[in-house]
Amino acid sequence: MSNPTKLKIGLVSISDRASTGVYEDKGLPALTEWFTNALTTPWEMVSKLIPDEQAEIESTLKNLVDEEGCHLVLTTGGTGPAIRDVTPEATLAVADRVMPGFGEQMRQISLAFVPTAILSRQVGVIRKQSLILNLPGQPKAIKETLEGLKAEDGKSLVQGIFAAIPYCIDLIGGPYIETNPEVVKSFRPKSAIKPTFAS
Repeated sequence: MSNPTKLKIGLVSISDRASTGVYEDKGLPALTEWFTNALTTPWEMVSKLIPDEQAEIESTLKNLVDEEGCHLVLTTGGTGPAIRDVTPEATLAVADRVMPGFGEQMRQISLAFVPTAILSRQVGVIRKQSLILNLPGQPKAIKETLEGLKAEDGKSLVQGIFAAIPYCIDLIGGPYIETNPEVVKSFRPKSAIKPTFAS
């Protein structure tokens, strides 16, 4: 990795129809906008739009981690029970370790909105020093999954998954990530928080 202090994020939208131009992909723009608002530390992005083909998903994930040096890779699409939905299988195939808490929490968040959330097969894994997560396909669901659910007074009702991601990246040797607390407040044990110095 050329600059280990700069977060590199891989974004992969997986859709047969969007990848062939039948309709416009909405996952990548939604993720790009969310990270632009949520992150306060420097970051760069590598994005891919590919079909629901397991071999292609696997090779794309491997490339983003092994060649591009992404610290975090997020996929969107292809996690349901339909025959062509193979994103979880591809993700597990390239994994060194599985992080089941991410999938559990993503379904918990989505269940607050739709009973069909139990049909989602999203997984989270680690490959080398990278965290790979399967997100939902819809922009609204992507935002809810990352941020969680908040009451009208701003208090958190259900934790979004991104609150735990910066500390996970710390633990696997990635760069220190800071967030805009108005979007999502990252959580670390006190011993893992770096002091901020006024300029």
